[in-house]
Amino acid sequence: MKGFTLAIAFIFFSFLPFYLFSSPKSSSISFRTSDPESFRVKEGKEGGELRFILSSDPKTLNPAVAQETSSTAVLSDLFTGLTKVDLKTMQVVPDLAERWEVKEGGRVYIFYLKKGVRWSDGKPFTAEDVVFTYRDVYLNPNIPNSTGDMFRGVLKSPEDIKNFVRKLDDYTVEFRLPEPFAPFLQALSAGILPKHRLERYVREGTFMTAWNVNTPVEELVGTGPYRLKRYIKGVLVEYEANPYYYEFDASGRQLPYIKRKIGYIVQDPDTALLKFSLGETDYMGVRPQDVLFLSRLKGTLLYDLGATPSTTFLVFNQNPNSSLAKYKLKWFSNPTFRRAISHAIDREGMCYLVYNSLASPLYSPITPANRPYYEEGLFPVYEYNLKKARDLLESIGFKDRNGDGWLEDQEGNRLEFVLLTNAGNKEREAIGNIIKEDLEKIGVKVIFRPIDFNTLVSRLTSPPYDWEAVIIGLTGSMDPHFGRNVWHSSGTLHMWNPRQKTPQTEWERKVDELFDRGATEIDFKKRLEIYRQAYRIIAEQQPMIFLTTPKSMLAVKDGFENLFPTVWGWYKEEYLFKR
Repeated sequence: MKGFTLAIAFIFFSFLPFYLFSSPKSSSISFRTSDPESFRVKEGKEGGELRFILSSDPKTLNPAVAQETSSTAVLSDLFTGLTKVDLKTMQVVPDLAERWEVKEGGRVYIFYLKKGVRWSDGKPFTAEDVVFTYRDVYLNPNIPNSTGDMFRGVLKSPEDIKNFVRKLDDYTVEFRLPEPFAPFLQALSAGILPKHRLERYVREGTFMTAWNVNTPVEELVGTGPYRLKRYIKGVLVEYEANPYYYEFDASGRQLPYIKRKIGYIVQDPDTALLKFSLGETDYMGVRPQDVLFLSRLKGTLLYDLGATPSTTFLVFNQNPNSSLAKYKLKWFSNPTFRRAISHAIDREGMCYLVYNSLASPLYSPITPANRPYYEEGLFPVYEYNLKKARDLLESIGFKDRNGDGWLEDQEGNRLEFVLLTNAGNKEREAIGNIIKEDLEKIGVKVIFRPIDFNTLVSRLTSPPYDWEAVIIGLTGSMDPHFGRNVWHSSGTLHMWNPRQKTPQTEWERKVDELFDRGATEIDFKKRLEIYRQAYRIIAEQQPMIFLTTPKSMLAVKDGFENLFPTVWGWYKEEYLFKR
């Protein structure tokens, strides 16, 4: 009867708007935190399965071209790089590499690969795969990808690219840089790809469509702890332990301990919460509005991981090559217009109504999770002020010329735009409705339209770039350089105007220069100031109007050992086991 009562209560609450609930006091909730100093990995036992939620179908199963979280979430356990970041110490450590040597003042790296590593189809992993991955894929000008974007800031000529990587023998690879590259070791955590499976697609010019969502899962080959067993669109992704994975525990047992994982594809967060509450999944990211409910759910542990490194923002299309009307391009390209909109956004209200006070206003391209680059007082604050927002719009020629309540530009075009976000994301849908309501108070007509996530990503990243304004987010990165594909004008994720041949504005040119300098600056204090300067310019120009920083929280069913979650992922997840 107790379970039945709980189910009835949950169903009743699910029909009420979450913002009608009073804000829970976080101090009254019992959160766990991860303590790096005291945490030690223990030997575990093999078996069992891990069940979780995937918020959407992947857009691609090709890790090189995957840019959206719907794809990277599916692929992250399938591939490994030469290096990885130890999430306990935040230091770069070997992965597929056994060790490396640094020569010529940081311009040459010699990597010695682990011997005996096999791909998940049993074929040997060698230096040929490393050279293929970087030379033929990541640095291929015909294959746009985020990893290539990271290196293009330092590899500036065809000669630089040609000399970048070469095989010394089957288990030794040399990387040669034209100048020191500060985040180089961390950059080599990008997944290595199997030459024997993918070379023909590169040669045929079809790599961009290789390993798509219709590819049989047995064709996907990686070196990660898992491989795909099944993918049923709209239903689930099933993983099995990679029988050739190269990591073992202290007793010589092959990792991972958990041999089977199932990711259920559930786009509706309320349905995901229901599945977790019924014991059908083992962990889930926590929305602030669900904290009180989950804190009372028997056998559930709540983790407060601190401020998320992810950013949520409103971005306007400034791409002159898009399908956007020219007069709207003129509006969106005006920084005063963007600052006016920023002043019309009630971030404090969003933190209370959408996140139950478990969030903070955000005015910058990075969050407090990105210390030491984030610094209080570094960025301009766009306080919520509808009068100031209206005054700024009028200062650049917008007026209600015909008395209908809506602003028009100097040519008589009504100030109106379509605002998109991904359907099913309740927080973004709520944020969109708040923005729509506030902007309409100052005479700006907003047509708010949630659409399918992968459709949204396609509009953002592919010609004809058919969109006007979007509420979306980015996951953030540990090193600023790994955001280069967003902030550099040539980047594939420079959303408001991607892949520019030359910077369209003077401020973008300055940011480009700073990101290029930051990549080669070895002195950490100087590097810190370079990136802070770049972030400050971005915050002043508002190409993205940043909104809120919620806490990163996780709910996990009790019964797991070696559990150490962080905002950047789980530490040594392959050691996770069930009691």
